[in-house]
Amino acid sequence: MSSVAVLTQESFNEHRSGLLPEQSGAAVAGPSGKEEEDALPTYKDAFPPLPERAATPDGTQETANAWTKIRPLKSSIITQVFHVPLEERKYKDINQFGEGDQAKVCVDIMHKTGAHLELSLAKDQGLSIMVSGKLDAVMKARKEIVSRLQTQASATVAIPKEHHRFVIGKNGEKLQELELKTATKIQIPRPDDPSNQIKISGTKEGLEKAKHEILLISAEQDKRAVERVNIDKVYHPFITGAFNKMVSEMAQDTGARINVPPPSVNKTEIVITGEKEQVALAVAMIKKVYEEKKKNTTTIAVEVKKSQHKYVVGPKGNTLQEILDRTGVSVEIPPSDSSSETVILRGEPDRLGQALTEVYAKANSYTVSSVSAPSWLHRFIIGKKGQNLAKITQQMPKVHIEFTEGEDKITLEGPTKDVQMVQSQIEAIVIDLVSRMDYAEITVDPKFHRHLIGKGGVNINRIKEMHKVTVRIPPDNEKSNLIRIEGDPQGVQEAKKELLELASRMENERTKDLIIEQRFHRAIIGQKGEKIKEVRDKFPEVIINFPDPAHKSDIVQLRGPRNEVEKCSKFMQKMVAEMVENSFSVSVPIFKQFHRNIIGKGGSNIKKIREETNTKIDLPAENSNSEMIVITGKKVNCEAARNRILAIQKELANITEMDVSIPSKLHNSLIGSKGRLVRSIMEECGGVHIHFPNEGSGVDKVTIRGPVEEVEKAKQQLLALAEEKQTKSHTAELHAKPEYHKFLIGKGGGNIRKVRDSTGARIIFPTPEDKDQELITVVGTEEAVREAQKELEELIKSLDNIVEDTMNVDPKHHRYFVARRGQVLRDLADEYGGVMVSFPRTASQSDKVSLKGAKECVEAAKKRMQEMIEDLDAQVTMECVIPQKFHRSIMGPKGSRIQQITRDHNVQIKFPEREDPQAAHSEAPAQENGEANGELKESVDPEAPKRCDVIVISGRKERCEAAIEALKALVPVTIEVDVPFELHRYIIGQKGSGIRKMMDEFEALRSFKLTITVDPKYHPKIIGRKGAIITNIRTEHDVNIQFPEKNDENQDQITITGYEHKAIAARDAIQAIVDELEEMVSEDITLDSRVHARIIGARGKGIRKIMDEFKVDLRFPQSGAADPNLVTVIGRPEHVDEAIDHLLNLEEEYMADVAENEAKMAHMRPSGGSVAAGGGGGGGGASDEGRGPSKGFVVREAPWANPNEKAPDMSSSEDFPSFGAPVPTKTSPWGPKRF
Repeated sequence: MSSVAVLTQESFNEHRSGLLPEQSGAAVAGPSGKEEEDALPTYKDAFPPLPERAATPDGTQETANAWTKIRPLKSSIITQVFHVPLEERKYKDINQFGEGDQAKVCVDIMHKTGAHLELSLAKDQGLSIMVSGKLDAVMKARKEIVSRLQTQASATVAIPKEHHRFVIGKNGEKLQELELKTATKIQIPRPDDPSNQIKISGTKEGLEKAKHEILLISAEQDKRAVERVNIDKVYHPFITGAFNKMVSEMAQDTGARINVPPPSVNKTEIVITGEKEQVALAVAMIKKVYEEKKKNTTTIAVEVKKSQHKYVVGPKGNTLQEILDRTGVSVEIPPSDSSSETVILRGEPDRLGQALTEVYAKANSYTVSSVSAPSWLHRFIIGKKGQNLAKITQQMPKVHIEFTEGEDKITLEGPTKDVQMVQSQIEAIVIDLVSRMDYAEITVDPKFHRHLIGKGGVNINRIKEMHKVTVRIPPDNEKSNLIRIEGDPQGVQEAKKELLELASRMENERTKDLIIEQRFHRAIIGQKGEKIKEVRDKFPEVIINFPDPAHKSDIVQLRGPRNEVEKCSKFMQKMVAEMVENSFSVSVPIFKQFHRNIIGKGGSNIKKIREETNTKIDLPAENSNSEMIVITGKKVNCEAARNRILAIQKELANITEMDVSIPSKLHNSLIGSKGRLVRSIMEECGGVHIHFPNEGSGVDKVTIRGPVEEVEKAKQQLLALAEEKQTKSHTAELHAKPEYHKFLIGKGGGNIRKVRDSTGARIIFPTPEDKDQELITVVGTEEAVREAQKELEELIKSLDNIVEDTMNVDPKHHRYFVARRGQVLRDLADEYGGVMVSFPRTASQSDKVSLKGAKECVEAAKKRMQEMIEDLDAQVTMECVIPQKFHRSIMGPKGSRIQQITRDHNVQIKFPEREDPQAAHSEAPAQENGEANGELKESVDPEAPKRCDVIVISGRKERCEAAIEALKALVPVTIEVDVPFELHRYIIGQKGSGIRKMMDEFEALRSFKLTITVDPKYHPKIIGRKGAIITNIRTEHDVNIQFPEKNDENQDQITITGYEHKAIAARDAIQAIVDELEEMVSEDITLDSRVHARIIGARGKGIRKIMDEFKVDLRFPQSGAADPNLVTVIGRPEHVDEAIDHLLNLEEEYMADVAENEAKMAHMRPSGGSVAAGGGGGGGGASDEGRGPSKGFVVREAPWANPNEKAPDMSSSEDFPSFGAPVPTKTSPWGPKRF
């Protein structure tokens, strides 16, 4: 244990040495009231009067002179002009080359120095350079100009070698200053070079200046002298005097610098430097003192205990200096590393007695004592944060108490009487502690120490609190196996027993690592941890730790009793083996429109297939283009599930499956590079599915699945292609820019179909996934491929033939083409081979529009633009009135239905803004009688449609009318039809297939609506960040979900609209989120508000990390909260517990820093107005309250404190002679004062 020092010896002695002998006794009791009052400064001391002087007759002149003495402010930017004569110019040729070099040099100098340079030529061809900038930049620029634009000369100057260091200066500063000042380069020989020649290079003028400056420095040093005087070391104190008073006076009187070696340095040489006369005078004075003391002093030697020497020396030797000051006697103490106890006193015989008395008084003023106390009790004696010792040291501040780790004693040092009193108090504490406390030591392998402590210290803290003991577990870096328990004897024994039992159990514990692929971890854990909970319940003594998913680790750790770990390991390995067996996967292509039928009402179909076949079935997202349904499980089960899914598809629609026999050797060539060929057949034949057997299986059967007509068409194409491949298959490749592809294909594939029909070749364009977007593949017979390739190359060549053309477009239509950042023009470029269309500037009234691109593309684009203009000229605006409540269903998900109508009829449709019910109510016209402002109010037609119901359609008249019909057809209607009950089952169909088919085909029952009650506090969680979660539910289930408005009475009602089975599925998804949120718990913990900022971290980084790591929400109190320490943790119970443990550990760690900082600040606080007893150091444990309130600044004998003194008469000319007298106007450089 480290020693605890309440008052250091140094500070104690320093305080002690500041008191006079007669004050030493009174200092302990503290100053009396009278003494405290006497210590206050007087008014005259605090505010001394200004010196009086006779008034000058001319006050104006005096003031003016004072102002003129003020130095004017200098500008931070200076300008200097340098001249370089023609004969000294480095670049003399007056030509472009020379001027160019000069300019380059100047630019380089400006970059280096930051100064601004301007060059000009005089009539005599001399060069003038004006340099502007800050002083140091100008000086550096000047040096660069001289060295780079002016021819250089050199010279040498010889000065004594010992003067060189004065030319260099401290850290070379003098030399740098000299070089800048003279714009020269000065080279001084190295110290090991015997030469005394200093070389200077620069301009002629600079050389002369530098030589002059160097010779001045040398001449100045010639006047100085250095003298070394050998004086016996024992007489040095007499030369320096007490507190260096005498040597300071000598230096002041003579002007020389006197260097006396300190007592710790064993040198006799005193060095004097300065002017020769000053040095001589100082040497004479030193020798005089030396001779006088040598003649008149004598010595006596006394024995003083070695331990008492430090009391004679005092802090920093102050006691020795005080004895020397008062008695004129030097006290020589042997070095601390010497064993000698002899102290020598040197001085005049009549003063030695007094000095000896003081030496003995100092030596015996302190005593050292020790108290026996077992080392393990030391911290109990000290108390928590030193509070026990503080009580003792407050009463006896002069006693130093020292605890040494590992020793069974406490050392006391201080005044004898105080030491005795402290010793008796500590002995009493020791006796008390020994009588009621005990300790025990146990040995536990260090590897188990952290398990004994537990997570966040939970185990060891429980033992401490239960048994009221202190347990010291050595830190890891000590590598010690000794654990010490201290406290009540009974508690010690009980804690010892429990710790040994824990250690014994851990020794029987085993840790085993299982290698399980990370992809199986989630399956082993199960939904909401259900499966792993079953394993843990089966093996309760085994701890199972899974790695963090982010670490991508396959290691699962088991820890517990040896036998249980082995059983758990075998059980989990069996689970994994079953999972591997069940991980067989197969993909089934199902037409996208039948996925909802595969799922069934409320997921009933897919759930039934999953349960009966024991497989996992994953469907693609609704907004995905994929048609593949992935089935995972055992191979047999997967095939059974696939057959059942295919059967549903076959039952629902006109889907047929046909097998075609094609030799397996042709399969790869039919599939084509990266599946291009077979993909083109599938797309051309209405998206049929073509399934080839696995490569290398040798099976010839190819399966085609889809609508009957499309399957037949695909079959014919496959057979024809196979025949071609067998006879004379040929492939060619050519390249064309991707922007040409759309034009080559043509609208609806018209252009490419012509080539295909005329040649009989198949032409395959790249898909967006292909790397080479320019590659076009031609497949067919050799002759067909050749002809198709020729036609395509001619087309591409014509597209490469760029032409420019113009057309007239009325300026009123320009805005249509360039609006929305030119979207119309971009569409034209995409459709017509990248043709560029340029419109005139907005301010121009020109109607000329330029087109640039391939000739065919430009012609086609002109034709299309002309059609657009005709549409714009024929454009009309019509209104369609549909109640606002139907607008959402008409728009469809993400406006898909409106977009379709817009594309089909080539019109623009604008829906009105939603009407605010409250605003509508508040703006309803009040019923009034009579007239307003003399005018009749215009009556509102009650039959007129509301603005919120009016949809505006723009386009050609016939198209607008068709669009209106299409919009009205989308308005939901309800019609009741009487159908005999016995016919219902035929309409419904097998497993509801008939009614579902009708619903899909005619989009009936899309307006099914249901509501779900959800506590409003969960609404933000359901919506998600930026609406991510609710958007996902809407997209996945193709429904419309509405949350209540702020002013709605039913704040807990969420409305879902769509197909019935989809609305129910969406409701279940929302309910699942709510169930999970309701499982969460909320716990309040108390964390000291001083550590909140550190836990939150910069910009919330720390709090986000904790929330992500433990999957919880943390809420800190707002400023001004009733309880600023209350923090709320929300999440699943197990996550909340872990997060709370972590937060409490952080609090404990940060609070240690807070306490340390506060302790430091407490010691850094300024002391109160009163002076503590004993001066500077004893009151280490005194509280702030003991100081009392600050009295502010107080003075004695102030004018206002004397009741008899009258206030001065302001009208008296004697008291205030300048009042009322004429005073001359004071002049000021700043101009006359304005009032």
